[in-house]
Parts: sequence; structure tokens; C-alpha cells
Amino acid sequence: MIDFLIHYYRTGTEPFRSLSALPDAEAIEIMKTLYVEGSVIWERFADPADYLQARRQTEAWLRREFIRLGGQPQEQYPIYMVLGRSKWVERMADPATLATTSEIEVPLSILSQADVSFTYPDSMVTLTLESRKEAGVYQPGYHGRVFTLSQIRAIVDEKGLPEEGWKTHAPADLAHYIEAQVWNQGALVRYWRAGAERIEDKKF
Repeated sequence: MIDFLIHYYRTGTEPFRSLSALPDAEAIEIMKTLYVEGSVIWERFADPADYLQARRQTEAWLRREFIRLGGQPQEQYPIYMVLGRSKWVERMADPATLATTSEIEVPLSILSQADVSFTYPDSMVTLTLESRKEAGVYQPGYHGRVFTLSQIRAIVDEKGLPEEGWKTHAPADLAHYIEAQVWNQGALVRYWRAGAERIEDKKF
């Protein structure tokens, strides 16, 4: 079983922060500085106001579903990570992303079942796929659903990671990774600060 998460963040900034937790005006100004044209990660901030609205709606759904599944979120908004090392992310890594992105690998062992939820793929994308139900793309067993740690482990044990055993048969431009939403920011920050001397900006 994959036993780690990866957090991607803008090189030179502090990791494990939530834009949604900020006042709208501040979050929008930060997104303007984060936007990088042509970047698979940072181009999503092209329209900050629309993105923020859609993101908060998605996060409200994530939190409700996670609580329904027995989760105990300590935060109003999650910190986003990826389960394991995604072949899709590595394949889609364009020069603009490589030049501006760093990563931190975090062991799942610092989190409990009550701290982390999962979606396949990206949580905003999975809701879009569920609403459209496009033939040949929509997977009702996965899209529009939130999973617990034990549930996602069972899926990965059976199918592997997306593009590593798990044949998703979805368009190449969709995010073929399992997204993790960590609802315990404190655990992440403590881990990062405890290893500050050894966990430096690792270039993506």
C-alpha cells in the first residue's frame, strides 16, 4: 500500500496553507500572484474569483460527506495533497510548472482515519464528471464520491494507483490521481517544522 502523500506548493512560499481560509480579497490577490500561464498546476488561477467560489462550494460538499463517513475535520477547509507519486502529474509537468513548483512528501502515519478524505480524481473535477455523466468517462463507483482512508486503501490494493495498474480509460487531460484532503493542518505543519532542516524545497 502507498504510505505517503505529496503536497505541491509554490517554490519559496510556505506549504500547507488554505486559500479558502482567507478573506476573499486577500485570497484573490494571492491567486493573481500564483497564476502561471501554461502551468498544469498554476493556470487554474486564471479567474481567481470564479475559482474561489467553485472551490468553496466543493469544500463544503467534501466536509459534509467526510463527516457523514465518520470523519472528524479539525479545519473548515482542507489542505490538498496527492496519494503516492502520480505518473499523470509527472507526465504533465510542463516547464512552467517545473520552474515554479516544489513538493513535500508526508507519511500517512502522522494522520488518522479521522483526519483525511480522498477523491478520484481531483475533488473539483470529480463533481464535474458526476454532474455530466459523460458516456465512456463517467465512473459511478468513483466520481462524485468521497472516500475514507480504509476505503481508498481497499481500492488501491485491488486496482493500483491510476495509470499504475488502474486502467481508467479517461481522457488524458483529466487529472489521473487520487487527491487527498487533509483536515488536520496542525499535524502537517508540525511534521514540516520538525524536519525543517532536512525537508527543504524539493523541486518538483
